[in-house]
Amino acid sequence: MEIRWEIFAVILGASIVTFLPRVLPLMVLSRLQIPDWAMRWLSYIPVAVMAALLGNELLMTDGKLTSLKDNIELFAALPTFLVAIFTRSLLGTIVVGVVSVMLLRAFL
Repeated sequence: MEIRWEIFAVILGASIVTFLPRVLPLMVLSRLQIPDWAMRWLSYIPVAVMAALLGNELLMTDGKLTSLKDNIELFAALPTFLVAIFTRSLLGTIVVGVVSVMLLRAFL
């Protein structure tokens, strides 16, 4: 098998470009003492990102707002959110979400 150096260079470059943005902030921030207000502010980022992703996925189709009566995923999200909040079980949340979508698509 022949090694093509340009493909090797692309793979190496892609790995470096992927590795550096993940490792450099970790190395720099591990040596700094971040103030409490900044840590509190940073703690909201995962929740905000998840809300943005879910809101976009549940409320929009092809860049347009969907109507509430035709939005099966939004109706399936309601019991899924309740299970996630009350049980804090990832497996239970996924199962309820999949079953909810399956039942709503079968009967509506």
